Amino acid sequence: MNTSIAGSPGTLAQALPARDAAEPAALPAISRKAVAAAVAGNALEFYDFVLYAYFAIYIGHAFFPIAGEFGSLLASVATFGVGFFTRPLGSVLIGAFADRAGRKPALILTVVLITVGTLGIAATPGYATIGIAAPIIVVVCRLLQGLALGGEVGPATALLLEMAPRGRRGYYTSWQLASQGLAVALGGLFGVIVSASMSPQDLASWGWRLPFLFSLVLVPVAITIRRSLPETLGHHEGASTAQIVGTVFRQQRRWVVLGILLMMSGVVSSQFGNFMATYAIKALKLPPAVAQSSVLLAGLLTFAGALFAGWLSDRHGRKALMLLPRAALMLAIVPMLMWLHGTPTAGTLFVVVGVLATLTAMSGAASLVAVPELIPIAIRSTTLSLVYAIAATVFGGTTQLVITWLMAATGDPVSPGWYIVVTSAISLVAMALLPETRDVDVSK
Repeated sequence: MNTSIAGSPGTLAQALPARDAAEPAALPAISRKAVAAAVAGNALEFYDFVLYAYFAIYIGHAFFPIAGEFGSLLASVATFGVGFFTRPLGSVLIGAFADRAGRKPALILTVVLITVGTLGIAATPGYATIGIAAPIIVVVCRLLQGLALGGEVGPATALLLEMAPRGRRGYYTSWQLASQGLAVALGGLFGVIVSASMSPQDLASWGWRLPFLFSLVLVPVAITIRRSLPETLGHHEGASTAQIVGTVFRQQRRWVVLGILLMMSGVVSSQFGNFMATYAIKALKLPPAVAQSSVLLAGLLTFAGALFAGWLSDRHGRKALMLLPRAALMLAIVPMLMWLHGTPTAGTLFVVVGVLATLTAMSGAASLVAVPELIPIAIRSTTLSLVYAIAATVFGGTTQLVITWLMAATGDPVSPGWYIVVTSAISLVAMALLPETRDVDVSK
């Protein structure tokens, strides 16, 4: 097991074919256009993916007509979770493709795949129209979306990290998570618009499809700007996916395991945040427009919190920014949910959502830069893709199902908070075991 920071260049050289001798030693300086290209595509893909969570109630009624108060919702959030199970496959196939052929072609491919999945969800008639074919098509589309997102995070994060100036890697890489905040905010904005402007009957019947259709208009823009991306990785002639993945598990097992455990609490908290619109309607009995407004707030604070944490981590190191916000959330989440259910108003909802989103974003942004800083450039995209995809699949993909089941089984709407406490405690141990990476050389 290799436990040295950034791996061992000698062993990597033996495991993978050497780079093209003509490849320049220095990486290109980052530009606003490159950041915008990476951020815009990433935001679009996460927007398409998380929309499903925002409209889980309506999607459940349209495609999963199961009796009982929680029946169709459980089926709907289970299908949301299905989208996570192809993430590891996407991380292997697309992550290795990015380490073999470059970051740019991989990032264009992910936009195309997520588009096909989104179109399928938006255009598929409901169960009442085409019967069992409806939920089958939706499940297939979720699988395709998961495949795309499994391969998105590694190449996008690696590109930002590798182009950033050495003393500002935390800030530039934090745009990866910040762009996810933009996706959440945009989804929440559309949720507010359609919830406030449509009758409950129209919203349940067809209005929930409109935000999905809107994203399709942006796809040509995302593909065009990603085609202008610079490349930060030389081509590895002859390196197969099996070679790259084998190198990851031979040399980077420690960082893979610790990375999954430290990201576990972040994906759980993020998915609980994505579920808050449904949670507010189902458990708090708040109006849909208020619930969707909380999602908009969460997205904006995720955007701001991630960038602030990235900036701070360049000054004070990655570990402090991983540990302190996560510990604070672990201690605060149960009392906050108890307060929320004692006073279920829009104001208390916004406060709880705001604290959850900000602390999750701050810890998550530091984690997303620390893990790839530990990994050699030749296998960075694949390794980070695998770490993120496995954490998102095993923990994030099951979060909404777990918290829905907890509320149904216990009758206690505060029970999801204890799930966040347990996962946070495990992540804190993993974070403490990581070295400080702020000053490592990531060009090798």
